[in-house]
Amino acid sequence: MPPLTTSSLSSPEVHTQGRGVTYGVLAYVLWGLFPAYWPLLVPAQPVEVLAHRIVWSFVTLAIAVVILRRWRPFLDLSGKGWLIVTAAAVLITVNWGTYIYAVNTKHVVEAALGYFINPLVSVALGMIFLKERLRLGQVIAIGVVVAAVIVLTVDYGRLPVISLILAVSFGFYGLLKKKVPLDAISSLTAENMVIAPIALVYLLTLGSANTFTTAGTGHTLLILSTGIITVVPLLLFGAGAQRIPLTTMGMLQYLAPVLQFLWGVFVVHEPMPPSRWIGFGLVWLALAIFVTDALRYRRKQVLAPVQLAQ
Repeated sequence: MPPLTTSSLSSPEVHTQGRGVTYGVLAYVLWGLFPAYWPLLVPAQPVEVLAHRIVWSFVTLAIAVVILRRWRPFLDLSGKGWLIVTAAAVLITVNWGTYIYAVNTKHVVEAALGYFINPLVSVALGMIFLKERLRLGQVIAIGVVVAAVIVLTVDYGRLPVISLILAVSFGFYGLLKKKVPLDAISSLTAENMVIAPIALVYLLTLGSANTFTTAGTGHTLLILSTGIITVVPLLLFGAGAQRIPLTTMGMLQYLAPVLQFLWGVFVVHEPMPPSRWIGFGLVWLALAIFVTDALRYRRKQVLAPVQLAQ
């Protein structure tokens, strides 16, 4: 039997997926903390915040592309590639705008519900378009999540429009990220390149109503920071989506709404009846099942090369 080494206990695929999970977790934790950031941009209205977010994200990414000399991918991108990029840009703009509106109007818990629904959309898209197969543990976890979403939706007593828009827009955005033939930085830059001119024109039409220069230095600095705040988690998400199955990325998404929910209840003090606690309790159960299944699956992947070598 050959001696066991670090290399014999790993493989490129396992290493890549491990990095993908790490990137995904970091992205969703940062998104989960967003409810603490966007209200700081008041008195800017949600549409103005969205426009600034797009413009300064593009500026941030453009600087990164110039420093890294990564402009070649844009020249090589085909017409079909630009169509996919444009579609992704529209979807992420809708998602950003809806989320900013939800947070700034104290609908944080409803926004969190949207991101609990989103993985179900991601799983469906993964199975339909990418032919991804689910393990038994994932199926059970998703079943529990379905029950949680039903409980939370009934609790609201109405169609959760904000939740559905967030879920569907980001679900399709995640799918398109799989199709874009660009690395994470180039893809994000191309998306913002498409939509930034429209956002800039809108800001210019605001004139004196643009709070960028009329609400103080601190406000201006916060507006400028929207680029960094936006780009970092999206880069992490893009890097993760390229390394792990869409179904796995979808399940990791529950980290963000859990944090958002906690912010909505304990900081913003949104209503939290018993039925809502039941719904979120089911979500935690689903997460426990998913994590256990993922650890077992990864352990099998790590041990498989060792068992073959024996």
